[in-house]
Amino acid sequence: MDPNRLKGKNILITGAARGMGQANAECFASQGANICIGDIDHAEAQKVADGINANGNGSAIAVKMDVTKREDNAGAVAATVDAFGSINVGLFNAGLNKPRFFMDIDEDNWDMIMNVNTKAMWLGMQETARQMIKQGPMEGHPYKIINVGSIASRKPLVDVTVYCTSKYGCLALTHCGAVALSEHKITVNGYAPGVVVTPLWEQLDKDLVDIGFKEREGQAYEDIVRDALQVKRVSYPNDIVGTASFLASDDSDYMTGQMIHIDGGWCIQ
Repeated sequence: MDPNRLKGKNILITGAARGMGQANAECFASQGANICIGDIDHAEAQKVADGINANGNGSAIAVKMDVTKREDNAGAVAATVDAFGSINVGLFNAGLNKPRFFMDIDEDNWDMIMNVNTKAMWLGMQETARQMIKQGPMEGHPYKIINVGSIASRKPLVDVTVYCTSKYGCLALTHCGAVALSEHKITVNGYAPGVVVTPLWEQLDKDLVDIGFKEREGQAYEDIVRDALQVKRVSYPNDIVGTASFLASDDSDYMTGQMIHIDGGWCIQ
């Protein structure tokens, strides 16, 4: 990838201590960006930041944040500005899942997933946009907000109803945010993965066995590859980072309100 594609971009990424968030942070930094790695696990976030800083292209800081709290979102934005002088891009990646069949959903399950996947995205978008508006328009290019969605906003998956609901919310935030923030020269786009081999999916694979939806670990991957994916394999974070980099770069300046599916063809069914 072009080592200067994101040079001068100051980017906040939530949930960036592992999985797709970490992969994006490392990819963006390799293209010259400065990264604020926001995560509730500060020790792991700091390891990612240290690795980026040791590589000598972009730079990084780590910030401990609970994405469901407004003050932590505001604090992560402020830390980005304090470290790098401004914020140009916010990538809202933090998410979780805990499967339940529809009639087994309780308030704790609902609140946990909706708070992390949807409420936190709204808070992050709002606090980032406040700072971008305060900074005033950039010359020649818009600011960028990037939301991590899911094929779950297109597919009614009965074992993860709350997750589907939360990702429908992410899609709505992307559409509504694109309209609401356009006057401030802020674009809002997102990308929607399918099955990505990350710690989140590894735990989900175990949980699907625990609730009786699958008989053994690994079966969920096999069934989806066989029945749903046109490319006949699951994805890995490196399959995702190119699209995320495009959305963070000047190449996507004319796009807003879009959710790009990176799902191996799942959603064409």
